[in-house]
Amino acid sequence: MNNRLIRLLSLLVLLALLVSALAACGGTSCENHVDANRDGICDTEGCGAAVEVKEAVDYVSTLKLDMTSETKKLEVTVKLMIDGDTTHFNAPADVFDGGTLKARYLAVNTPESTGKIEEWGKQASNFTKEKLSTATSIIVESDNEAWNVDSTGARHLVWVWYLAPGETEYRNLNLELLQNGLGRASNTQSNRYGSTCMAALNQAKTLGLKMHSTENDPLFYYGAVQEINLKELRLNIAEYEGTQVAFDGIVSTNSGDGGVYIESYDAETDMCYGVYVYYENGGLHGDAVAMLKPGNEVRIVGTVSEFNGTYQVSGLKYNARKKDEPDNMHLISEGNSAAYRLIDPVKFTTGKVYIDVTESEEEKTVELAYAEAALGTSVSFEDLYVKSAYTTDNGGNSDGEMTLYCRAGDVEIVLRTGLLFDENGEIITQDAYVGKTVDVKGIVDSYNSNYQIKILSPDNIVIK
Repeated sequence: MNNRLIRLLSLLVLLALLVSALAACGGTSCENHVDANRDGICDTEGCGAAVEVKEAVDYVSTLKLDMTSETKKLEVTVKLMIDGDTTHFNAPADVFDGGTLKARYLAVNTPESTGKIEEWGKQASNFTKEKLSTATSIIVESDNEAWNVDSTGARHLVWVWYLAPGETEYRNLNLELLQNGLGRASNTQSNRYGSTCMAALNQAKTLGLKMHSTENDPLFYYGAVQEINLKELRLNIAEYEGTQVAFDGIVSTNSGDGGVYIESYDAETDMCYGVYVYYENGGLHGDAVAMLKPGNEVRIVGTVSEFNGTYQVSGLKYNARKKDEPDNMHLISEGNSAAYRLIDPVKFTTGKVYIDVTESEEEKTVELAYAEAALGTSVSFEDLYVKSAYTTDNGGNSDGEMTLYCRAGDVEIVLRTGLLFDENGEIITQDAYVGKTVDVKGIVDSYNSNYQIKILSPDNIVIK
Protein backbone atom coordinates (compact mmCIF):
# COMPACT_ATOMS: atom_id res chain seq x y z
CA MET A 1 0.00 0.00 0.00
CA ASN A 2 1.51 3.30 -1.05
CA ASN A 3 1.86 6.33 1.15
CA ARG A 4 -0.83 8.25 -0.72
CA LEU A 5 -3.43 5.56 0.01
CA ILE A 6 -2.41 5.39 3.66
CA ARG A 7 -2.91 9.14 4.01
CA LEU A 8 -6.34 8.89 2.39
CA LEU A 9 -7.49 6.12 4.74
CA SER A 10 -6.24 8.11 7.76
CA LEU A 11 -8.26 11.14 6.66
CA LEU A 12 -11.40 9.00 6.28
CA VAL A 13 -11.01 7.60 9.83
CA LEU A 14 -10.49 11.09 11.27
CA LEU A 15 -13.56 12.36 9.42
CA ALA A 16 -15.67 9.49 10.76
CA LEU A 17 -14.60 10.28 14.38
CA LEU A 18 -15.40 13.97 13.90
CA VAL A 19 -18.88 13.22 12.53
CA SER A 20 -19.55 10.88 15.48
CA ALA A 21 -18.54 13.59 17.99
CA LEU A 22 -20.72 16.22 16.31
CA ALA A 23 -23.68 13.85 16.31
CA ALA A 24 -23.24 13.27 20.06
CA CYS A 25 -23.29 16.99 20.75
CA GLY A 26 -26.30 17.49 18.55
CA GLY A 27 -28.56 15.14 20.50
CA THR A 28 -30.53 15.62 23.69
CA SER A 29 -27.93 13.96 25.96
CA CYS A 30 -24.39 15.18 26.60
CA GLU A 31 -23.27 13.10 29.56
CA ASN A 32 -19.56 13.63 29.06
CA HIS A 33 -19.78 17.36 28.60
CA VAL A 34 -19.80 20.21 31.10
CA ASP A 35 -22.82 22.10 32.44
CA ALA A 36 -20.86 24.57 34.58
CA ASN A 37 -23.81 26.94 35.03
CA ARG A 38 -26.21 24.08 35.86
CA ASP A 39 -28.73 25.58 33.43
CA GLY A 40 -29.38 22.46 31.37
CA ILE A 41 -27.08 23.58 28.52
CA CYS A 42 -23.85 21.81 27.62
CA ASP A 43 -21.02 24.31 28.16
CA THR A 44 -18.36 22.37 26.27
CA GLU A 45 -16.89 24.73 23.69
CA GLY A 46 -18.78 24.61 20.43
CA CYS A 47 -21.56 22.35 21.71
CA GLY A 48 -24.53 24.10 23.32
CA ALA A 49 -26.70 20.96 23.34
CA ALA A 50 -29.37 20.22 25.94
CA VAL A 51 -28.16 18.33 29.00
CA GLU A 52 -30.25 16.09 31.21
CA VAL A 53 -30.39 17.86 34.61
CA LYS A 54 -30.77 15.52 37.56
CA GLU A 55 -32.64 16.81 40.61
CA ALA A 56 -30.58 17.09 43.81
CA VAL A 57 -31.14 14.29 46.32
CA ASP A 58 -32.08 15.11 49.91
CA TYR A 59 -29.95 12.42 51.51
CA VAL A 60 -30.86 13.72 54.97
CA SER A 61 -34.50 12.73 54.53
CA THR A 62 -33.50 9.22 53.40
CA LEU A 63 -31.32 8.48 56.44
CA LYS A 64 -33.39 7.28 59.40
CA LEU A 65 -32.56 7.07 63.09
CA ASP A 66 -32.83 3.45 64.22
CA MET A 67 -33.47 3.44 67.96
CA THR A 68 -33.16 -0.39 68.03
CA SER A 69 -29.57 -0.56 66.73
CA GLU A 70 -26.61 -1.57 68.92
CA THR A 71 -25.24 1.99 69.09
CA LYS A 72 -25.38 4.13 72.22
CA LYS A 73 -28.06 6.82 72.15
CA LEU A 74 -28.92 9.61 74.53
CA GLU A 75 -31.33 12.53 74.48
CA VAL A 76 -29.50 15.74 75.39
CA THR A 77 -29.89 19.50 75.52
CA VAL A 78 -27.45 22.17 74.39
CA LYS A 79 -25.13 23.55 77.05
CA LEU A 80 -22.74 25.53 74.87
CA MET A 81 -22.52 26.19 71.15
CA ILE A 82 -18.88 26.13 70.00
CA ASP A 83 -18.75 26.02 66.19
CA GLY A 84 -20.08 24.12 63.21
CA ASP A 85 -18.86 20.67 64.27
CA THR A 86 -18.43 20.97 68.04
CA THR A 87 -21.12 21.37 70.69
CA HIS A 88 -21.26 20.85 74.45
CA PHE A 89 -24.41 19.06 75.59
CA ASN A 90 -26.01 18.59 78.99
CA ALA A 91 -25.98 14.85 79.71
CA PRO A 92 -26.41 12.56 82.76
CA ALA A 93 -23.44 12.80 85.14
CA ASP A 94 -23.32 9.01 85.47
CA VAL A 95 -22.61 8.77 81.73
CA PHE A 96 -20.31 11.76 81.18
CA ASP A 97 -18.12 13.40 83.83
CA GLY A 98 -19.58 16.60 85.20
CA GLY A 99 -22.78 16.09 83.24
CA THR A 100 -21.23 17.53 80.08
CA LEU A 101 -20.77 15.77 76.76
CA LYS A 102 -18.19 17.62 74.66
CA ALA A 103 -19.27 16.42 71.25
CA ARG A 104 -17.19 16.37 68.07
CA TYR A 105 -19.34 15.54 65.06
CA LEU A 106 -18.45 12.39 63.15
CA ALA A 107 -17.66 12.40 59.41
CA VAL A 108 -17.50 16.18 58.96
CA ASN A 109 -14.95 18.93 59.51
CA THR A 110 -16.42 22.41 59.16
CA PRO A 111 -14.23 25.46 58.40
CA GLU A 112 -12.80 27.28 61.45
CA SER A 113 -14.90 30.02 63.03
CA THR A 114 -13.50 30.39 66.56
CA GLY A 115 -9.73 30.72 66.17
CA LYS A 116 -8.27 31.50 62.79
CA ILE A 117 -11.40 32.40 60.82
CA GLU A 118 -11.86 30.53 57.53
CA GLU A 119 -14.23 31.01 54.60
CA TRP A 120 -17.69 29.58 55.32
CA GLY A 121 -16.75 28.94 58.96
CA LYS A 122 -19.25 31.41 60.39
CA GLN A 123 -21.88 30.14 57.98
CA ALA A 124 -21.36 26.56 59.21
CA SER A 125 -21.43 27.67 62.84
CA ASN A 126 -24.63 29.68 62.31
CA PHE A 127 -26.22 26.73 60.50
CA THR A 128 -25.56 24.37 63.41
CA LYS A 129 -26.70 26.89 65.99
CA GLU A 130 -29.94 27.59 64.12
CA LYS A 131 -30.81 23.90 63.77
CA LEU A 132 -30.07 23.03 67.40
CA SER A 133 -31.55 26.16 68.97
CA THR A 134 -34.92 25.54 67.31
CA ALA A 135 -34.96 21.75 67.73
CA THR A 136 -37.68 20.21 69.89
CA SER A 137 -35.46 17.22 70.69
CA ILE A 138 -31.79 16.26 70.19
CA ILE A 139 -30.36 12.74 70.28
CA VAL A 140 -26.66 11.91 70.12
CA GLU A 141 -25.57 8.51 68.81
CA SER A 142 -22.23 6.70 68.96
CA ASP A 143 -20.72 5.11 65.88
CA ASN A 144 -20.74 1.66 67.46
CA GLU A 145 -21.67 0.08 70.78
CA ALA A 146 -19.46 2.46 72.83
CA TRP A 147 -18.94 6.19 73.39
CA ASN A 148 -15.63 6.88 71.61
CA VAL A 149 -13.28 9.82 72.14
CA ASP A 150 -11.51 11.79 69.41
CA SER A 151 -7.75 12.12 68.96
CA THR A 152 -7.54 14.79 71.64
CA GLY A 153 -9.11 12.52 74.26
CA ALA A 154 -11.27 15.39 75.47
CA ARG A 155 -14.29 15.07 73.18
CA HIS A 156 -16.60 12.26 72.17
CA LEU A 157 -17.33 11.42 68.54
CA VAL A 158 -21.05 11.36 67.88
CA TRP A 159 -23.81 11.58 65.34
CA VAL A 160 -26.20 14.43 66.14
CA TRP A 161 -29.88 13.95 65.33
CA TYR A 162 -32.43 16.71 65.83
CA LEU A 163 -36.18 17.02 65.55
CA ALA A 164 -37.25 20.20 63.77
CA PRO A 165 -40.44 21.97 64.91
CA GLY A 166 -43.56 20.26 63.53
CA GLU A 167 -41.59 17.25 62.23
CA THR A 168 -41.91 13.63 63.35
CA GLU A 169 -38.60 12.24 62.05
CA TYR A 170 -35.11 13.17 63.22
CA ARG A 171 -32.60 14.66 60.79
CA ASN A 172 -28.87 13.92 60.93
CA LEU A 173 -27.00 17.20 61.37
CA ASN A 174 -23.57 15.75 60.45
CA LEU A 175 -24.95 14.66 57.09
CA GLU A 176 -26.86 17.90 56.60
CA LEU A 177 -23.69 19.98 56.96
CA LEU A 178 -22.00 17.91 54.24
CA GLN A 179 -25.07 18.02 52.01
CA ASN A 180 -25.18 21.82 52.20
CA GLY A 181 -21.52 22.31 51.33
CA LEU A 182 -20.55 23.40 54.83
CA GLY A 183 -18.01 20.71 55.66
CA ARG A 184 -15.03 18.72 54.44
CA ALA A 185 -14.65 14.95 54.74
CA SER A 186 -13.31 13.66 58.07
CA ASN A 187 -12.79 9.87 57.92
CA THR A 188 -16.20 10.03 56.29
CA GLN A 189 -16.20 6.79 54.33
CA SER A 190 -15.16 4.67 57.33
CA ASN A 191 -18.02 5.71 59.60
CA ARG A 192 -21.41 4.11 60.20
CA TYR A 193 -23.26 6.24 57.67
CA GLY A 194 -20.19 6.72 55.49
CA SER A 195 -21.65 5.83 52.10
CA THR A 196 -24.57 8.25 52.51
CA CYS A 197 -22.27 10.98 53.78
CA MET A 198 -19.90 10.53 50.83
CA ALA A 199 -22.81 10.67 48.39
CA ALA A 200 -24.02 13.93 49.97
CA LEU A 201 -20.50 15.39 49.99
CA ASN A 202 -19.88 14.49 46.34
CA GLN A 203 -23.24 15.97 45.36
CA ALA A 204 -22.37 19.22 47.16
CA LYS A 205 -19.08 19.33 45.25
CA THR A 206 -20.82 18.63 41.92
CA LEU A 207 -23.40 21.34 42.57
CA GLY A 208 -20.72 23.77 43.77
CA LEU A 209 -22.40 24.54 47.07
CA LYS A 210 -20.94 26.99 49.59
CA MET A 211 -17.30 26.02 50.32
CA HIS A 212 -17.17 23.99 47.10
CA SER A 213 -18.16 26.99 44.99
CA THR A 214 -16.19 29.83 43.48
CA GLU A 215 -18.41 32.37 45.23
CA ASN A 216 -17.27 34.63 48.05
CA ASP A 217 -18.54 33.96 51.56
CA PRO A 218 -20.54 37.09 52.55
CA LEU A 219 -19.57 36.61 56.22
CA PHE A 220 -15.83 36.37 55.55
CA TYR A 221 -13.44 39.30 55.28
CA TYR A 222 -11.13 38.95 52.26
CA GLY A 223 -8.81 41.83 53.11
CA ALA A 224 -5.14 41.73 54.02
CA VAL A 225 -5.89 41.64 57.75
CA GLN A 226 -5.89 38.17 59.36
CA GLU A 227 -9.15 37.63 61.25
CA ILE A 228 -8.54 35.68 64.49
CA ASN A 229 -9.57 35.63 68.15
CA LEU A 230 -7.45 36.23 71.24
CA LYS A 231 -7.18 32.53 72.08
CA GLU A 232 -5.65 31.79 68.67
CA LEU A 233 -3.37 34.82 68.96
CA ARG A 234 -2.14 34.02 72.46
CA LEU A 235 -1.45 30.34 71.76
CA ASN A 236 0.35 30.99 68.45
CA ILE A 237 1.55 34.55 68.79
CA ALA A 238 5.11 33.97 67.51
CA GLU A 239 3.67 32.68 64.22
CA TYR A 240 1.88 36.00 63.68
CA GLU A 241 4.90 38.27 64.13
CA GLY A 242 4.81 40.94 61.44
CA THR A 243 1.22 40.08 60.52
CA GLN A 244 -1.71 42.47 60.59
CA VAL A 245 -4.41 40.91 62.74
CA ALA A 246 -7.96 41.80 63.78
CA PHE A 247 -9.65 40.58 66.96
CA ASP A 248 -12.26 41.59 69.54
CA GLY A 249 -11.73 41.96 73.28
CA ILE A 250 -12.42 43.93 76.44
CA VAL A 251 -9.94 46.53 77.67
CA SER A 252 -9.07 45.35 81.19
CA THR A 253 -6.68 48.10 82.27
CA ASN A 254 -4.42 50.89 81.07
CA SER A 255 -0.74 50.12 81.50
CA GLY A 256 0.20 53.74 82.11
CA ASP A 257 2.95 53.64 79.47
CA GLY A 258 1.04 54.09 76.24
CA GLY A 259 -0.69 50.76 76.12
CA VAL A 260 -3.64 48.71 77.34
CA TYR A 261 -4.31 45.07 78.11
CA ILE A 262 -7.14 43.45 76.18
CA GLU A 263 -8.70 40.10 77.03
CA SER A 264 -11.46 37.77 75.86
CA TYR A 265 -13.18 34.82 77.54
CA ASP A 266 -13.24 31.43 75.81
CA ALA A 267 -16.10 29.24 77.01
CA GLU A 268 -14.72 25.95 75.68
CA THR A 269 -11.56 26.13 77.82
CA ASP A 270 -13.13 28.31 80.55
CA MET A 271 -10.17 30.70 80.36
CA CYS A 272 -9.44 34.27 79.41
CA TYR A 273 -6.78 35.04 76.80
CA GLY A 274 -5.13 38.41 76.50
CA VAL A 275 -2.47 40.58 74.89
CA TYR A 276 -0.75 43.92 75.43
CA VAL A 277 -1.70 46.56 72.85
CA TYR A 278 0.67 49.50 72.45
CA TYR A 279 -0.92 52.56 70.87
CA GLU A 280 1.20 55.59 71.75
CA ASN A 281 3.39 55.48 68.63
CA GLY A 282 0.50 54.73 66.27
CA GLY A 283 -0.69 58.27 65.77
CA LEU A 284 -4.01 57.60 67.48
CA HIS A 285 -5.91 60.53 68.93
CA GLY A 286 -9.37 61.69 69.93
CA ASP A 287 -12.06 59.06 69.45
CA ALA A 288 -9.55 56.28 68.86
CA VAL A 289 -7.79 56.76 72.20
CA ALA A 290 -11.14 57.15 73.96
CA MET A 291 -12.14 53.72 72.66
CA LEU A 292 -9.34 52.16 74.68
CA LYS A 293 -10.99 52.97 78.00
CA PRO A 294 -11.14 50.07 80.49
CA GLY A 295 -14.48 48.31 80.21
CA ASN A 296 -14.87 49.00 76.50
CA GLU A 297 -15.18 46.09 74.11
CA VAL A 298 -13.23 46.99 70.99
CA ARG A 299 -12.17 45.58 67.67
CA ILE A 300 -8.41 45.93 67.40
CA VAL A 301 -6.59 46.03 64.06
CA GLY A 302 -2.81 46.15 64.33
CA THR A 303 0.48 44.35 63.75
CA VAL A 304 2.05 41.71 65.99
CA SER A 305 5.55 42.70 67.03
CA GLU A 306 8.24 41.63 69.48
CA PHE A 307 9.56 44.06 72.10
CA ASN A 308 12.11 43.22 74.81
CA GLY A 309 11.43 39.51 74.55
CA THR A 310 7.63 39.70 74.65
CA TYR A 311 4.98 40.01 71.96
CA GLN A 312 2.50 42.84 71.61
CA VAL A 313 0.15 44.37 69.06
CA SER A 314 1.05 47.86 67.85
CA GLY A 315 0.63 50.13 64.83
CA LEU A 316 -3.13 50.28 65.31
CA LYS A 317 -5.27 51.16 62.29
CA TYR A 318 -8.03 53.71 62.69
CA ASN A 319 -9.83 55.85 60.13
CA ALA A 320 -12.63 58.04 61.47
CA ARG A 321 -14.33 58.04 58.07
CA LYS A 322 -14.49 54.22 57.96
CA LYS A 323 -15.69 53.48 61.48
CA ASP A 324 -17.42 50.19 60.64
CA GLU A 325 -15.00 48.85 58.03
CA PRO A 326 -13.57 45.40 58.94
CA ASP A 327 -9.96 46.60 58.58
CA ASN A 328 -10.54 49.48 61.00
CA MET A 329 -10.49 49.66 64.78
CA HIS A 330 -13.92 50.40 66.26
CA LEU A 331 -15.94 50.35 69.48
CA ILE A 332 -18.27 47.38 69.98
CA SER A 333 -19.78 48.00 73.44
CA GLU A 334 -19.23 49.85 76.71
CA GLY A 335 -19.68 49.17 80.42
CA ASN A 336 -17.99 45.77 80.58
CA SER A 337 -15.75 44.61 83.43
CA ALA A 338 -12.34 43.04 83.47
CA ALA A 339 -12.47 39.39 84.52
CA TYR A 340 -10.00 39.48 87.45
CA ARG A 341 -10.58 35.76 87.86
CA LEU A 342 -9.71 34.44 91.32
CA ILE A 343 -6.76 32.07 90.85
CA ASP A 344 -5.46 29.39 93.18
CA PRO A 345 -1.72 30.08 93.77
CA VAL A 346 -0.79 26.43 93.25
CA LYS A 347 -2.67 26.39 89.94
CA PHE A 348 -0.88 29.55 88.87
CA THR A 349 2.61 28.29 89.68
CA THR A 350 2.40 24.60 88.74
CA GLY A 351 -0.93 24.11 86.94
CA LYS A 352 -1.27 22.90 83.38
CA VAL A 353 -3.97 23.51 80.79
CA TYR A 354 -4.81 21.22 77.91
CA ILE A 355 -6.08 22.94 74.81
CA ASP A 356 -7.41 21.45 71.58
CA VAL A 357 -5.78 22.88 68.47
CA THR A 358 -6.03 22.15 64.75
CA GLU A 359 -2.92 21.91 62.58
CA SER A 360 -3.19 21.06 58.88
CA GLU A 361 -6.76 19.89 59.53
CA GLU A 362 -5.49 17.44 62.17
CA GLU A 363 -6.65 17.96 65.75
CA LYS A 364 -4.47 17.45 68.79
CA THR A 365 -4.20 18.54 72.41
CA VAL A 366 -1.31 20.74 73.57
CA GLU A 367 -0.12 21.15 77.14
CA LEU A 368 0.78 24.60 78.47
CA ALA A 369 1.69 26.04 81.85
CA TYR A 370 -1.39 27.77 83.20
CA ALA A 371 0.46 31.07 83.62
CA GLU A 372 1.73 30.94 80.04
CA ALA A 373 -1.80 30.52 78.66
CA ALA A 374 -3.07 33.31 80.95
CA LEU A 375 -0.46 35.91 79.92
CA GLY A 376 -1.93 39.38 79.50
CA THR A 377 -5.16 38.61 81.38
CA SER A 378 -6.57 40.07 84.59
CA VAL A 379 -6.42 37.83 87.69
CA SER A 380 -6.82 38.14 91.44
CA PHE A 381 -5.35 36.41 94.50
CA GLU A 382 -6.41 36.34 98.12
CA ASP A 383 -4.39 36.08 101.34
CA LEU A 384 -0.87 36.52 99.99
CA TYR A 385 1.75 37.12 102.68
CA VAL A 386 4.42 39.65 101.61
CA LYS A 387 7.61 38.17 103.06
CA SER A 388 10.16 40.47 101.37
CA ALA A 389 10.52 43.17 98.72
CA TYR A 390 12.93 44.90 96.39
CA THR A 391 12.65 48.52 95.20
CA THR A 392 14.31 49.51 91.94
CA ASP A 393 16.95 52.23 92.39
CA ASN A 394 19.25 52.43 89.40
CA GLY A 395 18.74 55.98 88.20
CA GLY A 396 16.26 55.00 85.49
CA ASN A 397 12.57 55.56 84.79
CA SER A 398 11.63 52.53 86.88
CA ASP A 399 13.06 53.89 90.14
CA GLY A 400 10.54 53.40 92.93
CA GLU A 401 8.83 50.41 91.35
CA MET A 402 8.64 47.39 93.64
CA THR A 403 8.98 43.63 93.42
CA LEU A 404 7.04 41.98 96.26
CA TYR A 405 7.79 38.33 97.07
CA CYS A 406 4.70 36.70 98.52
CA ARG A 407 3.94 33.32 100.06
CA ALA A 408 0.73 31.40 99.69
CA GLY A 409 1.12 28.12 101.51
CA ASP A 410 4.13 26.41 99.97
CA VAL A 411 4.33 28.48 96.79
CA GLU A 412 5.71 31.91 95.92
CA ILE A 413 3.83 34.54 93.96
CA VAL A 414 5.81 37.53 92.68
CA LEU A 415 4.14 40.93 92.36
CA ARG A 416 5.66 43.70 90.29
CA THR A 417 4.27 47.20 90.76
CA GLY A 418 4.53 50.39 88.81
CA LEU A 419 5.00 53.63 90.73
CA LEU A 420 2.25 53.69 93.35
CA PHE A 421 1.09 56.91 94.99
CA ASP A 422 -1.00 57.37 98.12
CA GLU A 423 -3.90 59.82 98.49
CA ASN A 424 -1.46 62.61 99.31
CA GLY A 425 0.56 62.08 96.16
CA GLU A 426 3.48 60.46 97.99
CA ILE A 427 5.21 57.39 96.58
CA ILE A 428 4.22 54.23 98.46
CA THR A 429 7.29 52.29 99.61
CA GLN A 430 7.84 48.60 100.25
CA ASP A 431 7.51 49.15 104.02
CA ALA A 432 3.78 49.56 103.51
CA TYR A 433 3.47 45.93 102.43
CA VAL A 434 6.28 43.79 103.85
CA GLY A 435 5.01 41.60 106.66
CA LYS A 436 1.38 42.15 105.66
CA THR A 437 -1.28 39.86 104.17
CA VAL A 438 -2.87 41.27 101.04
CA ASP A 439 -5.50 40.63 98.39
CA VAL A 440 -4.39 41.69 94.91
CA LYS A 441 -5.66 42.30 91.39
CA GLY A 442 -3.29 42.48 88.46
CA ILE A 443 -2.18 41.34 85.01
CA VAL A 444 -0.28 38.12 84.33
CA ASP A 445 3.19 39.14 83.13
CA SER A 446 6.53 37.53 82.34
CA TYR A 447 10.03 38.72 83.22
CA ASN A 448 13.15 36.71 82.36
CA SER A 449 10.89 33.74 81.58
CA ASN A 450 9.40 33.85 85.09
CA TYR A 451 5.70 34.60 85.57
CA GLN A 452 4.58 37.42 87.86
CA ILE A 453 1.60 39.65 88.52
CA LYS A 454 1.83 43.26 87.38
CA ILE A 455 0.09 45.70 89.74
CA LEU A 456 -0.79 49.05 88.16
CA SER A 457 -2.82 50.79 90.87
CA PRO A 458 -2.56 51.08 94.69
CA ASP A 459 -6.26 50.20 94.79
CA ASN A 460 -5.31 46.76 93.52
CA ILE A 461 -3.34 45.87 96.67
CA VAL A 462 -5.64 45.66 99.69
CA ILE A 463 -3.98 45.16 103.06
CA LYS A 464 -6.01 42.86 105.32
